[in-house]
Amino acid sequence: MRVAIIYPPLGNPKLHPHLGQNRQFRYTHSRAVKIYPIVPATAATLLKQNGAEVLFLDGINQELSLPDFEQRLDQFTPDVVVLETKTPVVKRHWQYIGEYKVRHPEVIMVLVGDHVTVLPEESLRRSQVDYVLTGGDYDVSLLGLVRHLECGEPLPPGVYYRENGTVAHTGLFELTDDLDQLPFIDRELTEWQTYGEAYLYKPCTYIMSGRGCGRASGGGGVCTFCVWQQTLWRCTPRLRSPQNVAAEVEQLVNVYKVAEIFDDNDGGAVWNVDWLREFHREMKCRGLIGRVRFSCNARADSLTPEACDLMKKTGFRLLKVGLESGSDETLKRLNKRETVADIKRGIKMAKDFGLRVLITTMVGYPWETEEEARQTYLVAKELMTYKAHAGDSLQSSVIVPYPGTPLYREALDKGWLLYGPEEYEKYDMSGPVLRTQVDTDRWCAQMWRVHYEPMFLLGSLFSIRSWDDVRLLLGGVRSLWGHLRDYEDPSNRDGAV
Repeated sequence: MRVAIIYPPLGNPKLHPHLGQNRQFRYTHSRAVKIYPIVPATAATLLKQNGAEVLFLDGINQELSLPDFEQRLDQFTPDVVVLETKTPVVKRHWQYIGEYKVRHPEVIMVLVGDHVTVLPEESLRRSQVDYVLTGGDYDVSLLGLVRHLECGEPLPPGVYYRENGTVAHTGLFELTDDLDQLPFIDRELTEWQTYGEAYLYKPCTYIMSGRGCGRASGGGGVCTFCVWQQTLWRCTPRLRSPQNVAAEVEQLVNVYKVAEIFDDNDGGAVWNVDWLREFHREMKCRGLIGRVRFSCNARADSLTPEACDLMKKTGFRLLKVGLESGSDETLKRLNKRETVADIKRGIKMAKDFGLRVLITTMVGYPWETEEEARQTYLVAKELMTYKAHAGDSLQSSVIVPYPGTPLYREALDKGWLLYGPEEYEKYDMSGPVLRTQVDTDRWCAQMWRVHYEPMFLLGSLFSIRSWDDVRLLLGGVRSLWGHLRDYEDPSNRDGAV
């Protein structure tokens, strides 16, 4: 069969939509964030290895016009078209599917992603989509669907479809126990060079050492706003073996000559020190240490001296760590199971070992006061200026709870939503969707401007050691200007056209 995995162009020409591999969707003036969609890329690879002809067409990150995008798709003449969707754009994808079906009624249309995992029947009732695949391992279930269409094999678990005028399904989705069985991504097929972010050395690419946040195991915190944990992964962390990850790193270094690899597993694998020890040994045995930089997501409470030492020795450079709030009360309400002191300790520990840190913050909680937002800013400023180095950075955004998360259910119960529960287009981070006392634009801009703090600038400049560092800083400045425009010029933010 001929299968197209696609991201149709969205938004207006001045703004860049973040959809693939993004936990939260938004439109932004910054064009420096193009994250590699790993599960769809794995789906494309699995299909190709099993005999399908595959088109991987990302019209968003390739910045294609809609006519150019549709021309490429039509030239491929697909039998099956697959779209990853999210809450803020699901209506636009329903519309796109309807328009595509007018031209090509015979093509099978499939939706995947966190929104349709929570509300699978909704898309079948409100659009002309043929199948909805639920759960996060839709790379595996998509292969099962294609085998069903081609050979009549039974549908895999977690598939929703129409039957005799009603919505039918094959039960709850399943998660793959052994992620080592999945193939290494076919990077050429999925045009890996078109992806990257301002804070990564180039050329860069992405992997996932596992699926699911490690803090979900053993009673750890699962944040109430985290849509992937609550929907795609069922709060069930799974890691690939260190040997399997190191083998993929070896391929990326030897074949693609990448300078940096970002592990976009939700909490990284760094929560498991035994895994880190074995990964360090594998990297050393394969002669990879010193040949590639490695960066990842991490929770601050995972950043122990032993973990930081192992990461530094292995070649880790940057850790993306969630602060989220400078208020212990907010962290408790989010079920983060970390205190502000814990987060400070972990981030400073990482910096003490020479690791760079990207700190994420949010504002706009319904219970948050201006003073608490200010406290988040002060904590972020303290951590950013502590042993500042070139490559340290910070992100700030408005909290947006998606359907399927405990925070969304709490918002419904307590009347916190500013809009109707199905006004999905409002969930695009262009402004608050929850009732809040704080000026979200002001505080987001204020936190982004921490990059202008004299102590941060001096630390960054004095730590420059190479032209790669200079290029990294210049790319970061361009990205920063775009993000500041998102909050300082709100009249341009609306992505709907």
